[in-house]
Amino acid sequence: MATAYKIIAQTGSSGSTGNGSQTLTATTNTNLYTVPAATSTVVSTIAVCNQAATTATYRIAVRPAGATLAAQHYIVYGASVNGNDSTILTIGMTLATTDVVTVYCSAATVSFTMFGSEIS
Repeated sequence: MATAYKIIAQTGSSGSTGNGSQTLTATTNTNLYTVPAATSTVVSTIAVCNQAATTATYRIAVRPAGATLAAQHYIVYGASVNGNDSTILTIGMTLATTDVVTVYCSAATVSFTMFGSEIS
């Protein structure tokens, strides 16, 4: 079993990395990360960075096996990140194959970075 410690996914207004990630659009649910086949993932930290001077709100959801987004999937809903500031969530979240992390923000100036390890 191989373990890779890494930046799992990043997204923001200027582009993104990670599997399935997209450029983040304000007020739109965006899939930040989907666990690859034959892989488990341990997310250690999620960083939320607001690069504008005004406060923004954000949401983070975890959808088991890519389920349709529903209220029970949110781990953060409507939290604020101050202007020109970051929120760092130390989370220790475990994900199985095909689980999806979905993010949402009120402004396109917010970016998300997810750190952890993939086990395959």
